Amino acid sequence: MRDDYDFSEGKRAKDVPHLTKLQAEMQGKSRITIMLDNDVLAAFRSRAKVEGIGYQTLINQTLRQTLGSRPIDEATLRNVLREELASR
Repeated sequence: MRDDYDFSEGKRAKDVPHLTKLQAEMQGKSRITIMLDNDVLAAFRSRAKVEGIGYQTLINQTLRQTLGSRPIDEATLRNVLREELASR
């Protein structure tokens, strides 16, 4: 890796048509770095592959659904468990 790079002929993203298009498509989204457990990431990747979508899209959809729902309370959890155990 060099110590110095010459960017004197570099262009801004807004001056490169395909980069401008990508930026327009990404409005309303932010690039972040997040640490996930390997098993969680593997599960999202495999589910996304089955569904034919990207794993990051699936993670975003899951987070969006979670934000729209309220936390599960103890009574609801007990009912769900009873129903699942009864169906076996």
